[in-house]
Amino acid sequence: MDQGTEPQQSEAKRGRRIAAFSVHVFTALGAGVALLALMEAVREHWPAMFWWLGIALVIDGVDGPMARRLDVARLQPNWSGDVLDLVVDFVTYVFVPAYAIAASGLLWPLAAPVLGVGIAVSGALYFADRRMKSDDNHFRGFPGLWNLAAFYLFLLRWPPAASTLAVAVLIALTFMPFHVVHPVRVARLRWVTLSLVGAGIALVVVALIDDLEPGIAVTSALCAIGLYVVGSDSAIRLVRSLKT
Repeated sequence: MDQGTEPQQSEAKRGRRIAAFSVHVFTALGAGVALLALMEAVREHWPAMFWWLGIALVIDGVDGPMARRLDVARLQPNWSGDVLDLVVDFVTYVFVPAYAIAASGLLWPLAAPVLGVGIAVSGALYFADRRMKSDDNHFRGFPGLWNLAAFYLFLLRWPPAASTLAVAVLIALTFMPFHVVHPVRVARLRWVTLSLVGAGIALVVVALIDDLEPGIAVTSALCAIGLYVVGSDSAIRLVRSLKT
């Protein structure tokens, strides 16, 4: 064997391990982004908060494919990507939005802290539930997407009674036996789902540029897309049950 081969192989392996660990760092960066979002929420800069939460969504969307491509699980076995992902997801999907919802003034003042705690507790329990996804990759119950729930609350700005009721219902639905479409992993009508989600992302950008006041057309389209994601599986199951 060439004497230079072994050091070269060792250096290449070290490089792959560093690249693999950099994916964990990239995932953990989502926690830092969550802190920036929280800082904007404390200042009541709501559109800025949602921009940061959107960046966190991008990180969450691309770190998985990066980890698989770089074989992170094998090259960095002492670090759990699954645990890291859940930790970051909790603060970006649940904790920061819980603060925003509770502190926004959109809810009844007396109910706001109670429901904020309810969001945090129910979200933590949901993330710990090993049954959170069905065999066909649907989410079971409301999937703790409180970042999106908060976005719709700020977009619609219902009267406090309606917003309070909506949050209470979503907390209860966290533990209900119905399915919600995963935008990427559910095979049924995937092209429809991906098309609608893509359109929804574009409309969210428009809404944020317009300081969460985008007009009736954009708002209506976003509500229709949200209803599809949350209710399409239940509607399909209902239609099938009526046919049998």
